[in-house]
Amino acid sequence: MRNEEVKKYYDILDKKRFNLILKRFFDIVISVLLFIILSPIFLVLAIWIKTDSSGPIFYRQERVTQYGRTFRIYKFRTMVSNADQIGSLVTTQYDSRITKVGEKIRKCRLDEIPQLINILTGDMSFVGTRPEVQKYVDAYTDEMKATLLLPAGVTSLASINYKNEDEIISKCVDKGYSIDLVYIEKVLPEKMKYNLDYFKTYNILKDIKLCMKTVL
Repeated sequence: MRNEEVKKYYDILDKKRFNLILKRFFDIVISVLLFIILSPIFLVLAIWIKTDSSGPIFYRQERVTQYGRTFRIYKFRTMVSNADQIGSLVTTQYDSRITKVGEKIRKCRLDEIPQLINILTGDMSFVGTRPEVQKYVDAYTDEMKATLLLPAGVTSLASINYKNEDEIISKCVDKGYSIDLVYIEKVLPEKMKYNLDYFKTYNILKDIKLCMKTVL
């Protein structure tokens, strides 16, 4: 990460230290409140997943967050238990690995709720670049590496605008392209434009607005 492209964004964030302190305070307070409010839904979904298919309730995959540090992300399991071994790391539309309950949960993004745990531990923030697996981080350009200056996020403008990225990938795969190639060369660069712009214009009010937009 020690390159001139990253330094430009580091200098921008260095002037926003107070906002970054507020960002962490916001993450802790809101995640605790949501834990309390959503605990009944949390329990219902856990039981629903367990009765629908064999395997653990949570899906835990190693992802990359701030400064290139790896962590294990929490998500409700929406696929068969050995999904990583029988297919791509990217999910496509009509993916046969998705369970019946998983399909319903994914439509409402309810599989993301357990990431409140990752927010509390500091591995993630409510708003920020979605955490990628190491394989895709290795494909980052020097400028893209600047997104690792902050913790990974649950949501972002890129996540909202590309909420149906599995459909984009599926259409390209139907034309004969590999899933990884489509994601690295087509989807990832476009999402990163939004993520890098976020760093340039970041403030805590923008985080709150993005959270509200995500819910809507």
